[in-house]
Amino acid sequence: MNFEPTARRAGFSTTSVHAGEARQKPNAAITDSICCASTYTFESTQSILDYITEKQDREEYGRYGNPNEKVVERKLAALDHAEDAIIYSSGMAAIVGLLMAKLSSGDEIVFFDQCYHRSREFCAKHLSRFGVVTRQVKTGDYAAMEAAINERTKMIVSESPTNPHLSCIDLEQFVAIGKAHEVETLIDATLATPYNLQPIDYGVDYVWHSATKYMGGHNDLLAGVICGSKEKLEDVRKLRGILGGINSPHNMYLLERGLKTFALRMERHNENGMRIAQFLANHPRIEHVYYPGLESHPTHEVAKRTMRGYGGLITFLVKDADWKETGAVIDACRIPRIAPSLGGVESLIEQPLVMSYFDYKPEERAKFGIADNMIRMACGIEDADDLIADLKQALES
Repeated sequence: MNFEPTARRAGFSTTSVHAGEARQKPNAAITDSICCASTYTFESTQSILDYITEKQDREEYGRYGNPNEKVVERKLAALDHAEDAIIYSSGMAAIVGLLMAKLSSGDEIVFFDQCYHRSREFCAKHLSRFGVVTRQVKTGDYAAMEAAINERTKMIVSESPTNPHLSCIDLEQFVAIGKAHEVETLIDATLATPYNLQPIDYGVDYVWHSATKYMGGHNDLLAGVICGSKEKLEDVRKLRGILGGINSPHNMYLLERGLKTFALRMERHNENGMRIAQFLANHPRIEHVYYPGLESHPTHEVAKRTMRGYGGLITFLVKDADWKETGAVIDACRIPRIAPSLGGVESLIEQPLVMSYFDYKPEERAKFGIADNMIRMACGIEDADDLIADLKQALES
């Protein structure tokens, strides 16, 4: 019997710990065993026929799913208030799987332009080879997004908050545009997580996360997930079984374990993000801070209305610094590690120009709002006072 909350919806932490799991597990273990099997056996030919005709909920072959994966999918669907969730080997595998299942030659999609650069690259450079057109409009310009929709448009896409500018999307407007034009909606909520934002509750069709980040939470696994209705995800799941972008039982064990402390970690990420953003906003060497929890952020009111907290990611500009001087500030930090990614217990710091956009021309970087003096810091769960003291010495060194 799977975990069933009482008539009232269980709290987020209770759901993180128990949802998707059987109350009594094999061998009376409190944790789910790792099921290392690539294939699953049948007692007889009749048992195969029963499996097919009765659509039995059991395993057949590892590419189509495994027991550990099913537990985590049920847990993630519950956290996102969705009917179903599909786990992939990475966040990028998840969006590729969704778009490949939903789009055909001649179709179009519309993106808000503040987005993860690999998402943009896949759509603009690779989907285009199959005849799919990607249109990009200014983030937050809902009139421009609506104007870009035509009879070939199948989906509108945004992050919320966006990476790295942390702009938050008015999901009511976003969904209203989709419904008015009968196009599907996709939100990348990786930076928000289900703890801070519930796009499904606003009527968004698909929610996408890189579970590598806050969900796993320990910088030790790769995974991605698409959440939505069972009906809309049926063809997506079938295509995943063909493309093979699955995850391993060991990774699913790690992700399930990470989710047990999800709420606790997010509380600290939110707290650290807010305190450090406030510190940076008042430091004389900082030109600007991008953080939706600050009143100075253009989308603060949207964030305040829709989000529980604002996460641990902060982007800021060092005043009067060129790209080398900006790199020197990063090098002077002693606690955050220099690395891409975010959402783990360890703080990470990086310079977007160097880490993600070094091969772009200056005018291309300017188009996407990537300044030479930009730093992106992903606050971990260390003590905020220590992180602040470290940034202070780095900025003043």
